[in-house]
Amino acid sequence: MVPEPDARDLAAGQEPSGAGDARDPLLQRTVLLTGVDVASFLGHRDQLIADLERQHPQVEFHARDHVMTLSGPAAEVKAAEQVVAEVLEVARRSGAVSRHDVREVTRMVQRGDGPTASQVLSEPILSVRGHSVRPQTQGQREYVTAIDQHTVVFGIGPAGTGKTYLAMAKAVQALQRREVAKIILTRPAVEAGERLGYLPGTLEDKIDPYLRPLFDAIGSMMEPEAVPKLMASGTIEVAPLAYMRGRTLNESFVILDEAQNTTPEQMKMFLTRLGYGSKMVVTGDITQVDLPIASSGLRIVSRILRGVEDIHFSELTSDDIVRHSLVGRIVDAYTAYEETRRLQGGTP
Repeated sequence: MVPEPDARDLAAGQEPSGAGDARDPLLQRTVLLTGVDVASFLGHRDQLIADLERQHPQVEFHARDHVMTLSGPAAEVKAAEQVVAEVLEVARRSGAVSRHDVREVTRMVQRGDGPTASQVLSEPILSVRGHSVRPQTQGQREYVTAIDQHTVVFGIGPAGTGKTYLAMAKAVQALQRREVAKIILTRPAVEAGERLGYLPGTLEDKIDPYLRPLFDAIGSMMEPEAVPKLMASGTIEVAPLAYMRGRTLNESFVILDEAQNTTPEQMKMFLTRLGYGSKMVVTGDITQVDLPIASSGLRIVSRILRGVEDIHFSELTSDDIVRHSLVGRIVDAYTAYEETRRLQGGTP
């Protein structure tokens, strides 16, 4: 439970002359910003204040020293005060808050059901070079919890929802805890507009662009000097999906990325590589299929395996996107457009 912030009412039930409505009196509250570095908490040029004002336009926020003052219509101030208290608790527990946290905390406070926002958002999966990797939405927290509780998890959702990033963090955490002996990262090398044969270099050079996002992600989760050593020893393996054929993957945390670009046969092949002591996470966006045929293994597997014990499907949405806020609006616009096309029989 988030502790009630120190606060005081100013002229409760009264209003400055000529302002507001007697039925909605103005209220002022103060919240003590204790337990955090205030400069870091507020961000560059008080970015946190701007984010709070964007979510609560009827409330004025001012911060001085270790005190934040909120003023405006009583109902709005009380709601905003709860958001500030939750965001403050997230910062205390995780060491930092992101710009996305204010939006997500506001949404969770407005819903008012389930655990508090700080309980959902603050628990980090791991910390690297002073940076905490943690879920930033309730949907992401449910996804991470599903990975803890199930052997095979499908993370399905649009770009920017943290499907692969969070799975990677759980894989590194499992390796550090010695719950698995190795991490295997794979994705199909699908030609999306350009053919592999026309790219210069060896086969490895041609495949590398398809696997580069996985190299970058794993590099951001661990100390830079550790990754080459772990890859050289085989503790971390990054390989195209075709290299999984014929293998049994024991004591491994296996992540299949961009799974929307697998064929049904490839998906079956991959899932049947599961060995003892292993965990699999399959991630993909079924709206971005690059296959030359319409049939995606990710689309079909959700119909085949949904309901099978110890397999879980996590559906992430535009609400879980933690990139620029415009990305969520772009995803929603494309979804609406494609639904309109479907209803009109596929006309552009």
